[in-house]
Amino acid sequence: MSTWYSGNATDDADQHRGWLLGNFISPETPGAAVRNSDALEVKWGIHPAGQQRPEWTADDQRTTMLLLVNGRFRLDLTVSSTVLARQGDYVVWGPGIDHSWQAEADSVVVTIRWPSVREQQAPQGRPVVNA
Repeated sequence: MSTWYSGNATDDADQHRGWLLGNFISPETPGAAVRNSDALEVKWGIHPAGQQRPEWTADDQRTTMLLLVNGRFRLDLTVSSTVLARQGDYVVWGPGIDHSWQAEADSVVVTIRWPSVREQQAPQGRPVVNA
């Protein structure tokens, strides 16, 4: 069992819908010994302009941070809305706040959630719309 792993976020993201770390990383995944974690989840998201998830999440009980690497990304929360436009812009929200989103320009974002709760995983078929 290896206690370290080196990879490329874009390449590895294909294996789990963008998720690089979390409790859902299967044992056969390269680096699973250090990438499988109940503590947190990390996602590398590449979103073309116009892509959106128009429906709201439902009763998420985790804390989430969304960090803009590049692009322009709109995040709608049940309590407010914000547009991440400058590299490094981020937003953090707590349990019980639902969200939806839209890439207003080609965007790359990093999502960090904690803890990693299997029951909170989105179904594979959750719609993402390319406008």
